[in-house]
Order: sequence, then C-alpha cells, then structure tokens
Amino acid sequence: MIQIDVWSDIVCPWCYIGKRRLERALEGFDGEVSVQWHSFQLDPSTPVGDPRPVGESLAARHGLSAAQVQGMFARVTGIAAEEGLSYDFSRARTANTLDAHRLLHFAKAHGRQGELKERLMHAYFTEGADVADHATLAELAAAAGLDEVAAKQALAEGSHAEDVEADIALARAYGISGVPFFVFNERLGVSGAQPLEVFQQALRQSSLTVLGSPSADACTDDSCAI
Repeated sequence: MIQIDVWSDIVCPWCYIGKRRLERALEGFDGEVSVQWHSFQLDPSTPVGDPRPVGESLAARHGLSAAQVQGMFARVTGIAAEEGLSYDFSRARTANTLDAHRLLHFAKAHGRQGELKERLMHAYFTEGADVADHATLAELAAAAGLDEVAAKQALAEGSHAEDVEADIALARAYGISGVPFFVFNERLGVSGAQPLEVFQQALRQSSLTVLGSPSADACTDDSCAI
C-alpha cells in the first residue's frame, strides 16, 4: 500500500487545486493507496470571530492594490476552473482554521476525514461559508456523514487540539514551509499543486528520499492565506 500524507490548510487556494490533481492521478492508478490529511495553518494569527473580505485582508497585509489582488484571484480562479473547481473570492471571508482542523481530526477518528476535507474546502471557496464558526462547522460535518451533535460537542470541548499541534510539529520536522505538501511512503516529497504528471510519477516511484522545496504553486506562511 502507498501511504500519502498531505499537509494543507482549508483556506489555501493551491491546496484545493493540489487535492484535485492528486485525486485525478489516483483515478488512473492501479494500486492500493491510503491518504491522510494533516493540519497546517498558514496564518494562525487570523482573528477569531472577525471574518473580513479576503481581498481587503490580502491587500492590507501585503501592501497590494485592489487591482493586484484581483489579478491574483483571476489567475488562481482560472487554474482552479481547469480542475473543475469553482472559486468565488467575492464571497470568501478570512477565517482562523484551528477549529476546522480539529474537526478534521474528529472526522478522521470516525472514518470520514476525506469527506469532510472536501466539504470544508468547497464550502469555503465556492459557497463563502465561515469555516471558523462552530455552528457552520457542525452543519458541514453532518453533510459529510458525521453526527452533528457529536461534532458540536467536540468543537466546544476543544477536542483534538493536540493532534493539530502534532501535525504542525511533524511538518516542521520534515522542513515543510509551504502547502500543499505531499509525502509518499514517508520518503518522497512533492511540494505545491504540481501538474498531474508529477503525481502520477510519484505514485510509480517508491525509493526517492529527498523532500522537495516549496514550488511557485504553493502557499508559504501567510503568503496567500485567505
């Protein structure tokens, strides 16, 4: 079996694109594969309970003009569309993703992590959902096949915070500074939302040992945290 460990953030636009490209590679792969999603926060300092338009936030943090921000959004929206993803940055709001990552670990414990990961990213990038709000998160958990009441309780109790911390610590140990980052069988690293062919090649290989450095199609720190 091939084990694929993926570090990503829910509000990272390249992470959703990378997820879809990996899935396309898996569709044509004749072999057993297990995928696990790991927590990574691009900007853990994002205020809780104060969602703001992502364009305004990016412009303020990086000193960009409105035209520059719109140009960035147009580029990534076009690339996402090529993967069948519909991004609507006019609806997206900033969100601290700690609780969403905790909920993903809750989902992992109940065998629904992949389903929730997809639901969270679609809700954020397409629907403009507040993925920091507990009620919204619980509803999304229910849509992914989880018990909504149990999800609310896990969020309220602060469950799985240590699992998020462990993921981030492991990312540091690997030297991961940008996401998405994919590790195949704990040996081969693929950084960024690479083309389909790169993921196909990674699936065919099993003995490379060098972890890649961040690519252009990856988010580093809060470089495109939205």
